[in-house]
Amino acid sequence: MRISDFFNKEEKENITLAIKEAELNTSGEIRVHIEGKCREEVMDRAVYIFEKLGMHKTELRNGVLFYLAVNDHKFAILGDAGINQVVPDDFWDEIKKSMLDFFSEKQFSEGLSRGIKMAGEQLKNHFPYQKDDINELSDEISFGKE
Repeated sequence: MRISDFFNKEEKENITLAIKEAELNTSGEIRVHIEGKCREEVMDRAVYIFEKLGMHKTELRNGVLFYLAVNDHKFAILGDAGINQVVPDDFWDEIKKSMLDFFSEKQFSEGLSRGIKMAGEQLKNHFPYQKDDINELSDEISFGKE
């Protein structure tokens, strides 16, 4: 199976819709990247993908990456420097726990969608949506190696 087929068309649309909805609450920018395998420490790989996708180039440095390596059962949530400067160290823990509850039931698109929406709600306190906000990053899911 190609990794781009991990989610069906409806699941992909639901995840993209969750990103669009979350970004209505915040000026933060959210991306999702899916790969098959992660042969290194998951946060190191997430940092690499974050940079490769140009997520560190947002004006307020408020990008968030949801990274999943589905075959290796690894995932990470990575916020940019602007976020990490203003939130507590455990900021992502509740979101990760909620996502894991879905993932343990093999409900991956639901878990991602829930985590994305939770991130949007959390980020609006620090990075509220601005009426002149522009979408700096694509809302589409990106796919990596099989």
